[in-house]
Amino acid sequence: MLVNNITSTHPVAFLLMGIPGLEHLHIWISIPFCSAYTLAVLGNCTLLFIIRVDAALHEPMYLFLAMLAAIDLVLSSSTLPKMLSLFWFRDREINFHACLIQMFFLHSFAIMESAMLLAMAFDRYVAICKPLHYTTILTKPLIIKIGLAAVTRAVTLMTPLPFLLRSFHYCRGTVIAHCYCEHMAVVRLACGYTRFNNIYGIAVAMFIVVLDLLFVILSYIFILRAVLQLASQEARYKAFGTCVSHIGAILAFYTPVVISSVMHRVARRAAPHVHILLANFYLLFPPMVNPIIYGVKTKQIRERVLGLFLRKDLKGE
Repeated sequence: MLVNNITSTHPVAFLLMGIPGLEHLHIWISIPFCSAYTLAVLGNCTLLFIIRVDAALHEPMYLFLAMLAAIDLVLSSSTLPKMLSLFWFRDREINFHACLIQMFFLHSFAIMESAMLLAMAFDRYVAICKPLHYTTILTKPLIIKIGLAAVTRAVTLMTPLPFLLRSFHYCRGTVIAHCYCEHMAVVRLACGYTRFNNIYGIAVAMFIVVLDLLFVILSYIFILRAVLQLASQEARYKAFGTCVSHIGAILAFYTPVVISSVMHRVARRAAPHVHILLANFYLLFPPMVNPIIYGVKTKQIRERVLGLFLRKDLKGE
């Protein structure tokens, strides 16, 4: 089937270029990408399994962590399998509707991840600033409502985009200069009035990053104030130590976002592959490192993981 076989409004399929300028290195680039995806899948599945089977971990902090792990699995799996197929088998073609679905899942779950990091900041705020009311405030019904709110916000903000893109006529070709169906990369191929898409995409990104990050920072200002009011230095270290994993997850998620945003404005003349590699780093890094951060820094998770492997070794003997 030819990808330039045009229907009334849109092409049958797009062609993904991969990483422009580095096509000859796709096989080599696929090695770290595949390794990162494998670590992300194994790590997040392990977290979900441990939290699911251990009743002692059915607490707010770990329930939010389970939600984050599930989001990371979908976020990485929405792009990496097709990306690896492109790198390994030169399978560049992606159906038009599959492209819109990939874009919807990619951006929706990125928004959900931001919301979940905010929810985890709220969890740490309640645990440290209102410890006597922790179990009465963060009840399971409230946790479910927070999870549903995160999903509803993401779906509501992203639902208009596929319908808008479906209505455009694509007269600038069918080759997407990217490894996956990123919103603005698709918009660049469209004709007609695309300014709304440009403004809407930027507005949503700014709204999510600025609003969520602002509330995360406010939470940690209150947490820091409460920690500094503790009598002993040991108590301060212990209280703030419970936040280390979450701070690591925040840095893993928001640092690539900020770097990519700055690069787009400061280094506009940089080679396209620089921006695309940064975008891929943003997709791969948080799902890969979050299980490692929580596995290493959270005592309960670390003990369960070690116990899981030790039991396997004993059975093998």
